[in-house]
Amino acid sequence: MKITLKDGSVKEYEQAKSVIEIAKDLSEGLARMACAGEVDGERVDLRTVIDKDCALNILTFQDKGGRDAFRHTASHIMAQAVKRLYPEAKLAIGPSIDDGFYYDIDREEPLTTEDFEAIEAEMKKIVKEDLALERFELPREEAIRFFEEKGEPYKVELIRDLPEDSIISLYRQGEFTDLCAGPHLMTTKPVKAVKIMKLAGAYWRGNEKNKMLTRLYGTAYTKSADLEAYITMMEEAKKRDHRKIGKELGLFMFVDEGPGFPFFLPKGMVLKNTLMQYWREIHEREGYVEISTPIMLNRHLWETSGHWDHYKENMYTTVIDEEDFAVKPMNCPGGLLVYKSQPHSYRDLPLRIAEVGLVHRHEKSGALHGLMRVRCFNQDDAHIFMTPEQIRDEIKGVVRLIDEVYQLFGFKYFIELSTRPEDSMGSDEDWEMATKGLRDALDEMGLEYIVNEGDGAFYGPKIDFHLVDAIGRTWQCGTIQLDFQLPQRFEVEYIGDDGEAHRPIMIHRVCFGSIERFIGILTEHFAGKFPTWLAPVQVKVLPISDKYLAYGNKVMEELKAAGIRCELDERAEKIGYKIREARNERVPYMLVVGQKEEESGLVSVRSRFEGDEGQKELGVFLDDVKKEISSRSCREEKSEEEKK
Repeated sequence: MKITLKDGSVKEYEQAKSVIEIAKDLSEGLARMACAGEVDGERVDLRTVIDKDCALNILTFQDKGGRDAFRHTASHIMAQAVKRLYPEAKLAIGPSIDDGFYYDIDREEPLTTEDFEAIEAEMKKIVKEDLALERFELPREEAIRFFEEKGEPYKVELIRDLPEDSIISLYRQGEFTDLCAGPHLMTTKPVKAVKIMKLAGAYWRGNEKNKMLTRLYGTAYTKSADLEAYITMMEEAKKRDHRKIGKELGLFMFVDEGPGFPFFLPKGMVLKNTLMQYWREIHEREGYVEISTPIMLNRHLWETSGHWDHYKENMYTTVIDEEDFAVKPMNCPGGLLVYKSQPHSYRDLPLRIAEVGLVHRHEKSGALHGLMRVRCFNQDDAHIFMTPEQIRDEIKGVVRLIDEVYQLFGFKYFIELSTRPEDSMGSDEDWEMATKGLRDALDEMGLEYIVNEGDGAFYGPKIDFHLVDAIGRTWQCGTIQLDFQLPQRFEVEYIGDDGEAHRPIMIHRVCFGSIERFIGILTEHFAGKFPTWLAPVQVKVLPISDKYLAYGNKVMEELKAAGIRCELDERAEKIGYKIREARNERVPYMLVVGQKEEESGLVSVRSRFEGDEGQKELGVFLDDVKKEISSRSCREEKSEEEKK
């Protein structure tokens, strides 16, 4: 048999071999790191025997599939530890997730953080026992009896939902057996660096009518040093939590009267409007025209777009004049109506139509998370209508624009190309052409990208931009989606140079994504210390005492006249206290004014970046800070030791 490896090379074997045997044949080091295999795109255990020609990828912890297998094994180890310590506990589900794993557990006396130490200690014992993970199968009815005898009602319910002729996959490690499709590690031994992170409540199957279970979260790494680095990052993330900083800085708020519907406060609106001013500036420069479309449109429109069939469960609906309406979850159908409102020729294309539209999407209450996951947000959409010949250049233009935006904020990023999902519409030919258009544009720009099979939108493939923040977390924000379907469904046209009607190609794209979410990401990326051009308050004037309020007011008025966002601290507090307060508010610049400053017409400058910058003429300071703001630069901040 011929085995085609990831690098394109081919290995030939005269007889069947397991994935781990092939890994050992390739390299002992690779075999030691191997977590799972991928045979013709399907993830399998290392013990899986291959007896046919196929494509094989050996997955390590460096691959997502390898991490999933590693952490899914850790999830089983945690469940086994819980059952050893609390035999009466009932187990629900326990998948791997992006940064770890969890298990939903039903116990009469719910688990608490005080249980973490004992569970972790038992997990380490299981790891040392080096238990083999053995896969076996049972017919559906036998599997039901098996878990009924073990007193696991949640497993029984899951199996009963499967067809009667199903063969059920299970995994055994020592005395513990779990319902699972796999794949898993060969033994428990590699899972040495484990940590239980937190717990939360979770309704069984995500249904609020079902019982609330305890969701126990953990993470696992191959090295203790990597685990420690992750824990340090999570501690830093807590300090940077945008919900905490947003409250401290008076940027936004949430109320019980509207879960998932954010309120922006005055300083938050300054931040938001400044961001949008930049957005409008670069889009006008790039030849976009801006529109605004209604927040609610009738059912017929959403049926035409396909959202009624593919997205209805996430849409808010109502009835007006005995007709179904939906609050828009996306801006694109409105953009198509705008395009269709007047005739177009090939000379009009490409037509770049932008909209910062307020959209609403139903999210389950358990999924809501500050500005990161909300039920209403502003999407910085744009829809580009073009001819087939213009596809590559337009995609390149959007890539360059998104790169410019992310570079401004200091974000690194990586790119994913997502292909056709199972739930999609359109012909194979259209999907192949659309995917090729995206791939060719990236290749011509010399950009590296990851192919994410089956994760495209239901109407077309897409390019996603995953930015990396200051502490190494990734966020999916920008996207470019090439769409052949909606122009057909809406029957939009342009007149070509041959005088005939033609169908335009459509790009859906965002730079920020959700404006609200992007603000949340920026808040955490900068830890609330926004660049001066973006800061809600750019300068704070701090009189040493009440005697210098008049001079402080004069300085503030000159700042305002120069377009600087500023505040005057009029409180009868000591100057040291005022400085500490201004630093806690993350204000970029503080101007201390007292007798010396008033007499000489100067200001004493303290900055977030350098600390004490000494006395300056107000005009000189104004020139410097105006240049910094107009260039949208981001000054480097020295450490506290360097400032001293």
